[in-house]
Amino acid sequence: MGPEQGGAQEESVILISDDEAESPLGNSVLLVEPLQKPILEDKKAEEIVDEECELVVTFCKQGNVMPHARYDCMTHPFERAECETRSPLENNANICDQCYCYICDKLASECQNWRAPSHCHCNAHNKSAFWKDQRGLALAGVLVMFNLELTDIDADLQCGGNLLIKFVHELSVEYNTYLVGERVSPNSHECFCHPKRGPGQCNICRQHHVELIYRYSGVFALVTTFLNQAEKENPKAAAVMLLGAAKEISLHKDPAQNLQNLGVSASLRMAVPCLMERITTQLQRMLVLCDFPKVLYEKFISFFQTISLPCHCYAFSNSLNVVPWDHGLLTTVLKGQNITGQRTQKGKKVFLWEVLPVIQARGEKMENQGHYKEIVRYLKAVKCNDTLGLRKLRDKIPFYLCKSGDFVSAVHSLLLPFNNLACCTACRITPFQFEIYLKMFRTGSVPCGNNFHDPGEWISIGSPVKNSILIKHALKLLYCNLSLYRNPKCWSSLIMVLGSSTTLEKNGHLNAVSLKEPPHDFQEMVVSVSCVLLNELKTKVNVSLPSNVFSGPLQLEACLILTVQAVQQMLLNDLPYLSSFLEITLAFGNNFWALRLLLNGLSCEEHILHGTINLLLRDLNFQKATMLHLWKKLGPQYVGELLCLYLTCRNRKMQSIGIFIIHLISENLYMCPWAKHLCNFLNTGLRKLPLGTTTDHEVAKFIAVLEKL
Repeated sequence: MGPEQGGAQEESVILISDDEAESPLGNSVLLVEPLQKPILEDKKAEEIVDEECELVVTFCKQGNVMPHARYDCMTHPFERAECETRSPLENNANICDQCYCYICDKLASECQNWRAPSHCHCNAHNKSAFWKDQRGLALAGVLVMFNLELTDIDADLQCGGNLLIKFVHELSVEYNTYLVGERVSPNSHECFCHPKRGPGQCNICRQHHVELIYRYSGVFALVTTFLNQAEKENPKAAAVMLLGAAKEISLHKDPAQNLQNLGVSASLRMAVPCLMERITTQLQRMLVLCDFPKVLYEKFISFFQTISLPCHCYAFSNSLNVVPWDHGLLTTVLKGQNITGQRTQKGKKVFLWEVLPVIQARGEKMENQGHYKEIVRYLKAVKCNDTLGLRKLRDKIPFYLCKSGDFVSAVHSLLLPFNNLACCTACRITPFQFEIYLKMFRTGSVPCGNNFHDPGEWISIGSPVKNSILIKHALKLLYCNLSLYRNPKCWSSLIMVLGSSTTLEKNGHLNAVSLKEPPHDFQEMVVSVSCVLLNELKTKVNVSLPSNVFSGPLQLEACLILTVQAVQQMLLNDLPYLSSFLEITLAFGNNFWALRLLLNGLSCEEHILHGTINLLLRDLNFQKATMLHLWKKLGPQYVGELLCLYLTCRNRKMQSIGIFIIHLISENLYMCPWAKHLCNFLNTGLRKLPLGTTTDHEVAKFIAVLEKL
């Protein structure tokens, strides 16, 4: 180093020879604090003149000795050898104040192995492959077993390595305790060396008959705690910890000569596979979800493949053979260029086959990225040994299609089975999911979240499904799923959706609309064709609804009438299984003409009508407070029209519902300040009520009470 450079230096560095850059270990320059500030003696130099170059030197400083590797020391000569560790060579042990250990990267005076036999770091230099490996081992620590370059090791990997070293030491102690075993007396009172003696006759001899039990519980608990800690670390650190733990437990041997049934955590042959399954499952997810550098990704997989698994863990041999995202077959599937998930390679068919945790992880990542079309393509093409688990994931395909804006395909996919799976998604959807699907189909909106139950706003992303398609597939869903068919919540959801507009509030609530009552001849026409249509929807795959009815100006009214007829059939056949009828009646909202059509249709079957009325009266009796709160929200006009509907029914039993409502309001007038506005509705709507009847007297008394308010 020139004098000018030395004079300008204020912080010291370790200088390694220029050819060090050729080492695979990378750069070996380390910034350090100087031991002490050197005393610079400024010397005034004599004036030197170079006439040719016109250079005049008027002042100079004495150069500093920079920190350097021992083999680069200019004060003490160095003797090179390939791998001499027995003793120092020649003067290699001699050092100056700025000599650094090539292995430890610290001052040679602080190196504990500088002269130590079998180590002799004073002989280390950068021309020896042996010493380079030693340097890499010292700097990389336990990470060297992953075959990582020093340039690959960052703070996360180093953290994982440090935690792994600590764990390995603790595990060694616990495993050695396990190998000692636990001596226990046998449960049997029989003496094995004197079988003819009876129980209790050989107590002295039994003291020598002890059984050695090996309980793996302590090791299992320690490994479990370590795995819990790994899941809280950054991905790189967690991967190092999990892979290291997998290698350590794979080396554990069961010293018991006979099989000891001690339970999952206490028996090594049961505990190790259990731990290995947890480790590999987590690693599979990390390889998919975490964006590891390609080199690190491949080295993690290669390391696991080098682990010598015991016979009880052979099932995990290929568990980390997870194809990367840029794999050829996977890429073509995601892009829609390959819809089958198979291709021919060297004359053999190759399938996109992945384990369930990997499939789940890919789905999660694509969900978070909003790649819903890609999820659909992937789930349709991928194959898995866990058919039930894969079927559960495929059940969300209609939801993903809705999220992508393809509502028509979503409607059809609900009723179509995939590949060789026995039944379709419709057989397994819940009432809540049924309601969500109806909302999406009716409004062309979807929830912002990636699950049915995620809270949040709804956004419009496409055109709603046609009403004829909506009603047809909604009824087919109900017919193919008995739990939905007998659930009043599902029928009320369908009625509410048909009685709502195509716009949805941001919180996902429907906007109810009042449909004008269609002409009676139109109602009779729809009712006349309903029986045939409903029967076809139950038995046939492809059903066409009359376009002149379900695609005309009264298409929404026609769909509601068809639903009313379907509810009537359900009540006729499955009334004993119905848990509530009040919910269905409330779903009609202000469309009282449709509710009247339903009630009049039940009059044909007296026992069904009585059963329905009794069910409705029971619901009203159980939910008095709820109904009073609801009526306050809906207002006197709704309550008045509801009373008129029930009180003017031809069936006396049906009128009893109106009388029950009158009594409920009369008993709770302090909670119903709106009740005084009912007089006008009752006086107008009940003119046709026969005089002298019980109903007439109850209404008159009620009106008299209201007029006094």
